[in-house]
Amino acid sequence: MKQTFKHLMMALVALFVLSGCGGINALIKEGDPNEIYAKALEFYKNGKWNRAATLFESVASVYLGTEREDSIAFYHAHCKYKGSDYDTASQLLDEFRRRFGRSVFIEDAEGMYADCFYRMSPGPSRDQTMTSKAIIAINEFISRYPESDKVEDFQKINDELTQRLHDKTYLNAYTYYKIGRYKSAIVALKNALRTYPESNHREEIMFLIVDSSYRLAENSIASKQTDRYLTMLDSYLSFCEEFPESKHRKTVDRHAEKARDYLDRNNAGQETQAN
Repeated sequence: MKQTFKHLMMALVALFVLSGCGGINALIKEGDPNEIYAKALEFYKNGKWNRAATLFESVASVYLGTEREDSIAFYHAHCKYKGSDYDTASQLLDEFRRRFGRSVFIEDAEGMYADCFYRMSPGPSRDQTMTSKAIIAINEFISRYPESDKVEDFQKINDELTQRLHDKTYLNAYTYYKIGRYKSAIVALKNALRTYPESNHREEIMFLIVDSSYRLAENSIASKQTDRYLTMLDSYLSFCEEFPESKHRKTVDRHAEKARDYLDRNNAGQETQAN
């Protein structure tokens, strides 16, 4: 009985959708631009985003060069945005802001344009191209509309996205460390510090530089160990100066002690050979 009721409900929903689409198609086929536009606005006001978008798109070419041109372009993009089609919306909004720079909708359009990239930005483990685009668009918006009521929210979003870039850079470098590619890890970790010196991962990154440098030296051939232990001690001193109370202090102190022991033994051996 429950299964039959479920199938009946699914059939009714499908019929409703088809009848709605059929009505839209019939309206488009009749070709009265004013009726199409009026119906599109009705759907728009009632939050029927997909239907409204279809009608706005169908009538857009008719109103080229008229007072309704920018309205239709904005409403169409807004429908895509509200329907969570952020990729299409961002393209439409980018076109809108290039064509209608003096439109009454321009501030809202540029705000949505920035927000589209924020909503498409993935977590820090994935590619951050959208995150970078979002940060650029958000900062452009804040610069152009400093009095906008969206500025406060965008500033918070900007901080969130910047943190996402910090996390991504740290995770990329940490991956090299985790799989034992210490030379690559050191390069990536130092690049992370140069790119984002204010990163909240700074202490961890500097510790990993010391630890990676120690492990690299320890596993190196004899001819390279001296230089690599000396480089590791330079990183150690920088770390201790900046984070004297770090939770990693005991670990790096042990590394430094072993590095100095090696250097002392090596120097003693060289002096013996010289004599």
